[in-house]
Amino acid sequence: MDNIYLLMLIAITALAVFDIIVGVSNDAINFLNSAIGSKVLSLRTIMIVASLGIFIGAVFSSGMMEVARKGIFIPAQFEFGEIMLIFMAVMITDILLLDFFNTLGLPTSTTVSIVFNLLGAAVVMSLIKISHSETETFSDLVNYINTEKAITIISGILLSVVIAFSVGAIVQWVSRLIFTFNYEKKIKSFGIIFGGVALTAITYFIFLKGLKGTPYYKELKGLLEGNEVYTILGSFVFWTLFSFIFEKLTKKTVLLVVIAIGTFGLALAFSGNDLVNFIGVPMAAYHSYEAWVSGGMDVAMSMEVLDKKVPAEPLLLFIAGTIMVLTLWFSKKAKTVAETELSLSRQGETHEKFEPNLLSRSIVKGSTQLSNYFSVLLPKSVQKKLAKSFDKPEIVLTKDQSIDAPAFDMIRASVNLMVAGVLIAIATSMKLPLSTTYVTFMVAMGTSLADKAWGRESAVYRVAGVLNVIGGWFGTALGAFIAAGTVVFLISWNPKVMIPILLLLTAILLYRNYKSHKNKSSKTPDEDSLKTTGSSSVQGVILESAGNISNVVKRGNKIYSNAVNGLAKQDLTLLKKNKKQVDKLSEEVDNLRDNIFYFIKNLDETSLRASSFYINILGYLQDMTQSLEYISKTSHKHINNNHKKLKFSQIKELKEVDDALESLFNDTKVAFDSQSFEQIGSIINRKKELFDLVTSKIVKQVSRTRTEESSPKNTTLYFGVLLETKDLLTATMNLLEEYYNSHDSSVEPATISDTEE
Repeated sequence: MDNIYLLMLIAITALAVFDIIVGVSNDAINFLNSAIGSKVLSLRTIMIVASLGIFIGAVFSSGMMEVARKGIFIPAQFEFGEIMLIFMAVMITDILLLDFFNTLGLPTSTTVSIVFNLLGAAVVMSLIKISHSETETFSDLVNYINTEKAITIISGILLSVVIAFSVGAIVQWVSRLIFTFNYEKKIKSFGIIFGGVALTAITYFIFLKGLKGTPYYKELKGLLEGNEVYTILGSFVFWTLFSFIFEKLTKKTVLLVVIAIGTFGLALAFSGNDLVNFIGVPMAAYHSYEAWVSGGMDVAMSMEVLDKKVPAEPLLLFIAGTIMVLTLWFSKKAKTVAETELSLSRQGETHEKFEPNLLSRSIVKGSTQLSNYFSVLLPKSVQKKLAKSFDKPEIVLTKDQSIDAPAFDMIRASVNLMVAGVLIAIATSMKLPLSTTYVTFMVAMGTSLADKAWGRESAVYRVAGVLNVIGGWFGTALGAFIAAGTVVFLISWNPKVMIPILLLLTAILLYRNYKSHKNKSSKTPDEDSLKTTGSSSVQGVILESAGNISNVVKRGNKIYSNAVNGLAKQDLTLLKKNKKQVDKLSEEVDNLRDNIFYFIKNLDETSLRASSFYINILGYLQDMTQSLEYISKTSHKHINNNHKKLKFSQIKELKEVDDALESLFNDTKVAFDSQSFEQIGSIINRKKELFDLVTSKIVKQVSRTRTEESSPKNTTLYFGVLLETKDLLTATMNLLEEYYNSHDSSVEPATISDTEE
């Protein structure tokens, strides 16, 4: 058993490196999103500023490390062997939990994760000790756990969520009331004062939150403590003068400086105070091992040594800071987590990441009704005046274009950074525990609500997203507690066997999540995927839509053939894949229809005829996908329910129909790929022949049903497939006729102006 603790220490140290990586990937949104979302600074500049903040904060970090040693449990109550098992369990579960949330793209709290991991592992280890004791009972658990601290942390979490959201919403509402969305004019009058206030708040935050607990804070303590009012007033005067000089010299708004310094301050505070979440446990394990070796290597040695204050390890802090900066630059999962918050706070319409649920719908409906009730209390003249401040500039962007546009303006970015900084500073001065992730995320959500980013079009999706994230936070606490307790219980059985197994399992899961995320994020759009049109003329829409129609008939041909082959071979796997393919196609067509509003808005007045053509084409494409969807899902359901297979004669007839459709779709694809639209006429001439073929099969099935068919399910399936095939043919022919007629008219001399646009 002597060497196992050295191996455990090495394993814990290695795990710490991965913990920093997954932790920074999750927490990067705390200090990056306001700057990234406003897009007023280049990404390179933002990353450099944040990197400096992270590195300086990490190197100056120290005092917070005590949380891992004695903040949650009472170390004197545990032996060395037990403490090492607790620390091993905590590191394993912390990494897996944070990596799980990163892979999902959900921001969670590294503070809550490490605290509840420690709590869960310590509680289970305490219960194991109590079960082995003849004198202790369950009520003695309080002797092992720092219950007061645990309760304070939980209450701090709940308070921080509510307060951050409320204060963020109020400050943003007042700021928007003053500056409006056309803030360029107002910023010239009030920007200097706003810059002074914002930079003062951020400076106050950096000193009280970012530097508190560092070795260098002692030198500033006498100057700062007791002189807060003078510090704030002095800062306000300095930053107001700075704002005035900056704007005069550069002719740029001081909000650029507010966003840059705010990003630096949040990054510094994050690394200076949250580093304990990543290396606090490994450092505590190292100090425990050091004490154990110098104390005679007695496994039963009490760990009361952890109660003492231990000096920081400058080299370890330097290494940790370097790893954090490298992670910030190279972690793709950090970008995924950042996208979640940006999508929930984006001012315009975008591709929503979350589906609405019953609770989000209820909250939105209730809030709307409440707003209507309160609006009666204000005179209409006041309502109109207030509404003017929230009038947005008329800029119509598609959902794809909105992703490249700024998520919000500089006013909101500045408020996000300022409010988050002040709240964290106040909580720190009051010694209230809170999560920087919770505060920054909820401030961003509050400012989004106040800015009316959650309109009638997007509110249910955004509220559902916020509820999902908050649910994940509480899931973090519960999951961390249960997982760490379970792991420490398993390790306590047989450390020599269980630790290697759990470490191997951790490595496998981390690699699997990494590969899964890499494949998902690097996935290129399918060459057959449908694309929105950007043209504003009939001829342009005809040419751009040709590619979509070619792709639909190609994919439709494959879907229909797979359905027939799946029924013939009773291949459930093929039919299941086919069902997914048709769902994907249907979703893409729906997305095209969702963009009709933006398409019409961007049309020239001289090209309005293009909208009628485009709407008709999308309608026929949707009819085609609905028919394919019915055929595919009905076929899958029949085989999945293990019903009787179709007769040989039925399969043979379906194959004949499939061959005829394949010929139709292939000829159609060739015509659209080569843009030889005159060939469409000959394809349309085969309309009667194809309909007659399907009708003859229906007549044959009617005859069979009267004389020999004995399976109602087979009859229902066969009629359903054939009738839906007729609908598929109808939609296809209508589409071809629309195209043929529109193409002919678009090239007539009378409409040459249309083609020249």
